[in-house]
Amino acid sequence: MKTIQQLMNLEGRVALVTGGAGHIGRALCDALAELGSAVAVLDRDVDGCRTATERLANNYQVDALPLDVDLADEAATRVACHRVIDHFGRLDVLVHCAAFVGSSNLAGWATRFVEQSADTWRQAIEVNLTSAFVLTQTCADALADSSHGSVINVSSIYGLVGPDLGLYEGTEMGNPAAYAASKGGLLQFTRWAATTLAPKVRVNAVTPGGIARGQDETFVTRYVARTPLGRMGTEEELKGAVAYLASDLSAYVTGQNLVVDGGWTVW
Repeated sequence: MKTIQQLMNLEGRVALVTGGAGHIGRALCDALAELGSAVAVLDRDVDGCRTATERLANNYQVDALPLDVDLADEAATRVACHRVIDHFGRLDVLVHCAAFVGSSNLAGWATRFVEQSADTWRQAIEVNLTSAFVLTQTCADALADSSHGSVINVSSIYGLVGPDLGLYEGTEMGNPAAYAASKGGLLQFTRWAATTLAPKVRVNAVTPGGIARGQDETFVTRYVARTPLGRMGTEEELKGAVAYLASDLSAYVTGQNLVVDGGWTVW
């Protein structure tokens, strides 16, 4: 019987993380690199992407590949997948973390429903949801060849439940409809892909709750008041969930959604 250390060991494996230069993405890249995995960091932030890979290589002595790609560009997204496979010779883990979020600076986005833009809706669906389909489809054969293939989609509590808009009253924050729709769709795509790609590839989701990042104090007070653990989360608290789903610790787990929200959705 393998030890816990053996089951969680990712040495010799390769992970592709989209949104890898972002707040959550960086933490997930760290988790995978700490367990020994090589990491391809995909992000449209060119400088952030290169900084992230340099940090991974220096801190964890793993091979790290920067991929500055806009996931709204389907052709470039597919090419990026092939670049990973060509560079490393394999792909074992695909983490889809990139997304437009509530604080993204988009026209007609985090505003009143009547002011939300259909064009922005389409853009968000393309990046948050459609790119997960494109990435998974393009990488499916390599993941199947791995014998340890694992896809992890990062969703949101707003893909599970409706928003309490009272949390945002009196602040400049908002809750875009397209964000909720794309994240809910990502969860259903996770379940669909889990059965379709089985038995060679596992597909699961991680659903974070609110992550503390200097939000308006009024919002934070209201959010914390209805969270059983009495606080917002941190990026670090998502590392364990991804380490579990990426490794053989979860070798018999697929089609599941691991909610990391301090209890927000239990009410």
